[in-house]
Amino acid sequence: MIRVLVVDDSVFMRTVLTDILKTDPSLEIVGTAEDGIKALQKIEELSPDVITLDIQMPNMDGIEMLERMQSLENPPKILMLSTLTSKDAELTKKALDLGADDFMLKPRNLGKIRGIEKELITKIKHLVTIPSVHKKTKITEVPAEKIVLIGSSAGGPPMLDSIVSSLKAEIDAAVVITQHMPAGFTASLAERLNRISPLEVKETENGDILQKGKIFVSKGGFHTIISATLNDSGKRGGKITLSKSPPVHAVRPAVDKTFGSAAKVYGPKIVAAILSGMGSDGGEGMAAIKDAGGKTIVVREEDCLVYGMARSALERDCVDRVLPLKSIPRELIKSVSDME
Repeated sequence: MIRVLVVDDSVFMRTVLTDILKTDPSLEIVGTAEDGIKALQKIEELSPDVITLDIQMPNMDGIEMLERMQSLENPPKILMLSTLTSKDAELTKKALDLGADDFMLKPRNLGKIRGIEKELITKIKHLVTIPSVHKKTKITEVPAEKIVLIGSSAGGPPMLDSIVSSLKAEIDAAVVITQHMPAGFTASLAERLNRISPLEVKETENGDILQKGKIFVSKGGFHTIISATLNDSGKRGGKITLSKSPPVHAVRPAVDKTFGSAAKVYGPKIVAAILSGMGSDGGEGMAAIKDAGGKTIVVREEDCLVYGMARSALERDCVDRVLPLKSIPRELIKSVSDME
């Protein structure tokens, strides 16, 4: 059993989160608290394994609570729950710096909070099963001649945890992840993934050279465009250009923008995967990759919170394989290795 303490100043949120977590028999709700002061008391009394923690609360907020927890010998895992504001984006980054283990975005419409059930439960379980990887394999800054592309949206972050924690540091490719997420939060996502991946993970910056053995997370609020460049030995590679061009499918970054631009640069030296996500983003870009000779994968429907993005690719008849989530890391590594 995973022992969970729910901390939120809203009676509504405490009730809904408790009801959601009670649906999973492997989770035990050991208590709730409405502010950081009471939460610290209950940590001492109840010894939870995981805390779901609101950031903005009266008396003692989530940030001050994390600062107080620095002195604990065996602190519980912390899942921050953030609202979609620029202020909360800054506070989420600070929370991760203070030791929070992961974060999750609350829906804009709290009436739809029950829609996060699967992602919330998965994230809590991941916190106690996926260890942090503090030591990175030192990589030489070699421009990548092959590329792995991953696109995801709603329900994607827990899947990204599973994939990036399973990739091998020696992978002979750069990895670019495009996750639908508001501006400000992708830096926190990259920092979170960097903790659990044997590869270095960073948020994309304008002019980044795609390097072998490095993971790039598309910066929120910009499209990540991949353009061609030549390395010192005259071999063709890729670099990142951040674009403020209009949203595509009402999102920016859009998977179609990243996939489509990469197809023109890397052609058959691409393996692309689409994970859980709402809408049709990614289908057009995956078709471009297939036409360019790249390899294409989507996750199976039963592993997804939402199957819109993967279905969009399947409807275009451009998918080589439909796989369970647990098989995708191995397939990505094998596909890169098989490329000539």
